[in-house]
Amino acid sequence: MTIHLYRDDLPAEVQLGPVVAIDTETMGLNPQRDRLCLVQLSAGDGNCHLVQLAPGRYEAPRLKALLADPEVLKLFHFARFDIAALYHYLGVVTKPVYCTKIASRLARTFTDRHGLKDLVKDLLGVDLSKQQQSSDWGADELTEEQLRYAASDVLHLHELKRKLDAMLAREGRTDLAQACFSFLPTRALLDDHGWAEQDIFAH
Repeated sequence: MTIHLYRDDLPAEVQLGPVVAIDTETMGLNPQRDRLCLVQLSAGDGNCHLVQLAPGRYEAPRLKALLADPEVLKLFHFARFDIAALYHYLGVVTKPVYCTKIASRLARTFTDRHGLKDLVKDLLGVDLSKQQQSSDWGADELTEEQLRYAASDVLHLHELKRKLDAMLAREGRTDLAQACFSFLPTRALLDDHGWAEQDIFAH
């Protein structure tokens, strides 16, 4: 694993390919209150590119262009949260997207364990450490432990996608999963605009 840390935006020379795994670290779980601090990206090649964002430094034109690029599939675990955080702070709707958590819920109906740590363990046989999950991501200088934790959240998503795609195809749920992925940016916008808990499709 090789980690590259940048301030404020991706460098122009970084080219990540047609499928990019993405995760975010924030100050908490409420995007409207808890600011976006870090965006992690990987092309699935063992390299992780971390973009650290200081308060009020959310211009990031190259990062925004990547998030909105219709030719680049953005690969998340629990995309709903990350898309909402990216929209709230960067002002860009991330799409097209793929979410390994939704794929797991549709394909692995034999379990209720769909967290990233569970998925990586069950499908790839890898133990992920979650020790830094609740650390201070707003610090000006991140520790080596934080950087390694942040990188680990994206380094396995490409392989998870391959495993989950095979399971979705086997169970005849590929089209259903794609319909869910296509709706995710709208679901995230509903969250950001105040409909996080209310089911607008309910009676």
